[in-house]
Amino acid sequence: MLKNIMRFYAQGFANMTLGRTLWKIIIIKLLVIFIVLKFFIYGDSIRDLGGADERRDFVLDNLAP
Repeated sequence: MLKNIMRFYAQGFANMTLGRTLWKIIIIKLLVIFIVLKFFIYGDSIRDLGGADERRDFVLDNLAP
């Protein structure tokens, strides 16, 4: 049964024409979204800080309004 399911999906993806283009567009959009999120929204990380005092101040600054 699992073999039939895998064969079904493999044949479906192999016979796609417009679907391949759409999947490429989806993957490119996801990559762009994740790159934008990484650089602009998730800027500083606690891993980038050196000592315990810097980490403590970082957490306090991000928790307190």
